[in-house]
Amino acid sequence: MSTPNAVPLSERFRGIAREVVKFGAVGGAGVLVNFGVFNLLRSTTDLQTVRANVIAIVVAIITNYVGFRYFTYRDRDLGSRRREMILFVLFSVIGMVIESGVLYVATYGFGLDSSLQNNIFKFFGMAVATVFRFWSYRTWVFKALPTDAAPSLVVEQRDGHEAVPVAAARTPEPAGNQG
Repeated sequence: MSTPNAVPLSERFRGIAREVVKFGAVGGAGVLVNFGVFNLLRSTTDLQTVRANVIAIVVAIITNYVGFRYFTYRDRDLGSRRREMILFVLFSVIGMVIESGVLYVATYGFGLDSSLQNNIFKFFGMAVATVFRFWSYRTWVFKALPTDAAPSLVVEQRDGHEAVPVAAARTPEPAGNQG
């Protein structure tokens, strides 16, 4: 009789590492959009620093949603798109408050308002917000499918031998080994 085992820790680590890389790729594109729009607005308009930042973040949020849904988390639960989008916007807004809060304090609290200073504190706020977004998106927005929905990850153990994927475990035994 075979019993399913949990996914090995090394495989879970590799899965999270792949997720972090994909999240970073989409996030990197979002960073470029965010900084590009921010600096374009700051250099071509009279918008205040934090207002330009909020507009840049909103444009990046839209870009990131498409990347996360169709690249990073394409294998995740596709249940309720409405729920997913509401949570994505909610957590993105919280991230925007974190990022803009850091920029606000630096700009208006400490008077650090040069272009270089704006970009340094924007980057710092973005880094803090990114940690929050990664955790909240993977935990609440793009939820992992239950393990029974992903049978390729489930393993069985046979006759005291090493664990094998379920698909391989269900292949027919050679005729002489059945008994």
